[in-house]
Amino acid sequence: MKRRVIREIAVQSLYQMEMNDVQSGEAVAMLLSEAAEENETERSIDGDEDSVRDTLLQLVNGCWKVKDSVDGVLTDYLKGWQVSRLSRVDRQILRLAVYEMVYRDDVPGKVAVNEAIELSKHFGTEESGKFVNGVLGKMLQDLEQVTARLEGFAE
Repeated sequence: MKRRVIREIAVQSLYQMEMNDVQSGEAVAMLLSEAAEENETERSIDGDEDSVRDTLLQLVNGCWKVKDSVDGVLTDYLKGWQVSRLSRVDRQILRLAVYEMVYRDDVPGKVAVNEAIELSKHFGTEESGKFVNGVLGKMLQDLEQVTARLEGFAE
């Protein structure tokens, strides 16, 4: 399964967790089940389903665990906005991107930003891509400071 598809499912899982107060395992299982059925999402699971599930759970759980501290950092980059006022989709996309930028060694910062922009264009509103680009672009410039600030909040 491609990383972009994994990110799509991760964002949807985070959204489900916030909206419906479900646990990560339940959200991931439901979305993987949909993907396995090759429904309207046009996604399919290639390879080892257990490996995909483990990768997703690691991403979703890691992001969820540090979401409050990530939200605190995001607040500094949301000119005139509060995290709570963002659309739920944009909020999950931003959280996932910051998590990948700071806590994942296997994802270069620029890749995390570009993927977040694409996800926001896919899931968000017409303006979401520009908004996510602006917020994450500035964070990427300040990545050392952002990382230092989040250091104490290990996944």
